[in-house]
Amino acid sequence: MNILKAVLMGIVQGATEFLPVSSSGHLGLIKAVFGLESGSILFEVLLHFATLIAIVAVFYKDVFRLILEFFGMCRDIFHNIASLGRSLSGGKDPDYVHIISSPYRKFVLLIIISTIPTGLIGVLMKNVVEFTSGNLLVTGICLLCTGLVLALSDFLPDGEKKLKETEPIDAFAVGTAQGIATLPGLSRSGVTIVAGILCGFDRKFAARYSFIMSIPAVLGALVLELFDLGEESITAGDVGCYVLGMVIAAVIGYFALRFIMNIIANKFFRFFAFYCGGIGLISIIVYIVKKFV
Repeated sequence: MNILKAVLMGIVQGATEFLPVSSSGHLGLIKAVFGLESGSILFEVLLHFATLIAIVAVFYKDVFRLILEFFGMCRDIFHNIASLGRSLSGGKDPDYVHIISSPYRKFVLLIIISTIPTGLIGVLMKNVVEFTSGNLLVTGICLLCTGLVLALSDFLPDGEKKLKETEPIDAFAVGTAQGIATLPGLSRSGVTIVAGILCGFDRKFAARYSFIMSIPAVLGALVLELFDLGEESITAGDVGCYVLGMVIAAVIGYFALRFIMNIIANKFFRFFAFYCGGIGLISIIVYIVKKFV
């Protein structure tokens, strides 16, 4: 690992993880164009962790409340189980408490529902994603699809659904979109935000839900990637490069996330659509050149 590569990968990861342009597609294209090796799995894990930190930094109030309410829900579930046990053994009426007793508890439930199809699709598509991750033809086609989805999104009517109006079926649909977006070249943020808009979400809530919903999915993916580390060896120089790349990815990711949250209501996705279309065509051209020339 060298400093230039760490800086480049940190910039690309930080900027493209939250902008609807596909971080996996850009990383694959950059590796192909500049002849970079796949590199350290640990470094890629750390870059994803850095952008996870950016999400928490932007939505720290929501994340803190969601964590508290999650543990509160667990406590109340155990209380209800214990209450049922006491009623069965003592003949008394069970003293149940309402589990979904606040908006944030509903938010927790919706995220859990979204995570289920994401996890299932992720497991089922794991081999497909690994097989296509280095294929610029697949990446280019998926980037073109991302561009088409983004272009159409600006013509969709504005929804009004926020947390209170969101139904479990909406959460399941957005989670399904997140699972499909694991294909290289499909933008996770773009696809899930548009899925939320299609479900009738308010545009800002669609973006907020998309990024907060990604936290458990990213954590799960990071845990799975850690199992693939094996006995990877790193040097003292690598450690410095890794830290530098993480800092760059986290800082740029923070501002990129702030940026997308500020423009989401103005229907500017068509500009990202043109960009994805251009990058998609470049990916396909690079694939053809490397394959046949």
